Amino acid sequence: MQIVFEDNHIIIVNKESGEIVQGDKTGDTPLSELVKNYIKEKYHKPGNVFLGVVHRLDRPVAGLVVFAKTSKALTRLNEMFRKGEVHKTYWALTQNKPANMEGTLTHWLVRNEKQNKSYAYDREVPNSKKSVLEYKEIGRTDRYTLLEVKLLTGRHHQIRCQLAHMGCPIKGDLKYGAKRSNPDGSISLLSYHVEFVHPVSKETIFLDAPLPSDRLWQSFVK
Repeated sequence: MQIVFEDNHIIIVNKESGEIVQGDKTGDTPLSELVKNYIKEKYHKPGNVFLGVVHRLDRPVAGLVVFAKTSKALTRLNEMFRKGEVHKTYWALTQNKPANMEGTLTHWLVRNEKQNKSYAYDREVPNSKKSVLEYKEIGRTDRYTLLEVKLLTGRHHQIRCQLAHMGCPIKGDLKYGAKRSNPDGSISLLSYHVEFVHPVSKETIFLDAPLPSDRLWQSFVK
């Protein structure tokens, strides 16, 4: 477990692909429990350790995850996420190059619970939610394009679904049209940057995730 930032109120962890943030039907140990155990051991805390899950990342996605260590921080962070005051930037590797180097995507997403998949529509349809993101091309290799993505809404599988609908499925994301899987089962989507005003200290938190260690990601190290 790689801790990127920690103080008395929040802890930010670099999640590896394959880890789950919260417990699910698989029964696998979630990242939230690993963080609780770390806090319990480091600070010799008796009994149950408080840890608030503020947001989640899909299991095959890597990158920064913010947790609250106090109820005060949890309440304030939840409100900040609701108001869009926590700014998150993702990096996505796609095999196809978008028609435009940058743009805004607006779709209406419908979530299929049984398939654990979302579908994008160009107009409002029943049970859909408006979904908006901004993207721009920031790098390229012979075969892949690196897109920087900023979410303006937070929907189920939003980046994966909208980029695929644009004709640019994320590398390794078989569920949304990638041609082949990644060897480790990940998809090439990274929660790369987070920026917000600390809910208690009011200092500006400005953090980047380390890039995954595989050769393709590392080719984009500046």
